[in-house]
Amino acid sequence: MSRPVEPLFEPFTFNGLTLPNRIVMAPMTRSKSPNGIPGADVAAYYRRRAEAETGLIITEGTTVNTPVASGDPNVPKFWGEDSLKGWKRVVEEVHGAGGKIMPQIWHMGMMRNPSKSTHPDIMSHGPSGLMMPGKKLSEPMTKEEIRQTVEAFGRAAADAREAGFDGVEVHGAHGYIIDQFFWDGTNLREDEYGGAELVARSRFAVEIVEAIRREVGDDYPLIFRFSQWKQQDFSVKMAPTPELLAAFLKPLSDAGVDMFHCSQRRFWEPEFEGSNLNLAGWAKKLTGKPSMTVGSVSLSGEFIASFAGEASEATGIDDLIERLEAGEFDLVAVGRALLVDPEWARKVHTGAFDQLMPFKPEALATLS
Repeated sequence: MSRPVEPLFEPFTFNGLTLPNRIVMAPMTRSKSPNGIPGADVAAYYRRRAEAETGLIITEGTTVNTPVASGDPNVPKFWGEDSLKGWKRVVEEVHGAGGKIMPQIWHMGMMRNPSKSTHPDIMSHGPSGLMMPGKKLSEPMTKEEIRQTVEAFGRAAADAREAGFDGVEVHGAHGYIIDQFFWDGTNLREDEYGGAELVARSRFAVEIVEAIRREVGDDYPLIFRFSQWKQQDFSVKMAPTPELLAAFLKPLSDAGVDMFHCSQRRFWEPEFEGSNLNLAGWAKKLTGKPSMTVGSVSLSGEFIASFAGEASEATGIDDLIERLEAGEFDLVAVGRALLVDPEWARKVHTGAFDQLMPFKPEALATLS
C-alpha cells in the first residue's frame, strides 16, 4: 500500500442516512438459519463486523413471502413472526455496536431447486419458466403471480422499516428472478413484462421499486443491486453500450432507487471500451445517483472461483482508493475479505495490512 486510506473512512450521507465510512459488508449467502430463522449466532456474526468499523452491513439474501422464493430451508426468510423476531435481534446487536444495517430482499426465481425447498411440489417461478436460455423447467408466471411477487417485495421492505433496519437493498442481480426478467435469454414474454428492448423488460423491477416506495415512503434508503453478468452465463452483457445502460437505469432511478450497487467479479475492470470507468462509475455518471462498487476487493482471485475451491491471497487497495478519491463511486462493498476476517476494516484503518487474512473456501462453512 502506498496511498493513504483516509478516503475510505470519510462519512457519507444518502437519503438522510449518514454512514461513518465508505466500507460496506457485501451480501453473502451463508445458509446458517435453520427453518429460515436467523439465530443468535447470525446476530453475533454481523455484530462482529459492526464492532470493527464496517460502516454499513448488507445482510445475506433473505427471501420474500412467496412459496417459491427460496430453494434452501437454511436461507433466512424475511417474513413470519419467528424470522422477523430473529432479524430484530440482528438489528439490535448491530445498532448496539454502533453500526448500520440493511437486509437484502431476494427471490431466487428459476434458480430455486424445488427438491431442496419447503414446497417441492410447486414449480419455480420465472418470466418464461426458463432457468437459462433453452432450458425450460416450468410455465411462465401469470400476471397474478407477478402481482403477488411485487407485493411480497413491498411487504418485506415495510417489515424492514418496522424492524428498525436503516434501509433496504433489492437483489436484482446474478440471474435470480428480477434479473431473469431483464435478460432476453430468460424473458421471452410478449406482454408488458417482456419485449425486445431491455427497458421494456425492466417493468417488473420498476413495479417492485414502486411498491416499496408506497410501503415505506420516500425518506427510506433504497439500494438496487444489479449485474451485467449472470451466474448462468458469465459472458452476458445485457447493456453493451453506455446508451443502453442509461436507458435501463433511468426508469429504476425515477421509480425511487437511491443508490445502485453494481456487481462486478473484478471491480477494476472497465465496463466499456474507451473509458476506465467500472460499472459503478458508469451508473453514477449516467444517473447522478450514488453508486457502490464490489468485486474481489483486496483479494487476488474472484469469488466465483471460491466455490470451486480456489483460495485468494490478500492484496493492496491502492487502485480502489484512487478511484474512490476521484469520485468514480461512493461506497465499497467488501465480500470474502470481510467474511473471513471481521476485523478487515479496522486493520485497513490502522495500516495493519500485513495482518490481512487470505480467503480460504473453508470459511464458507462457518460463521466466523
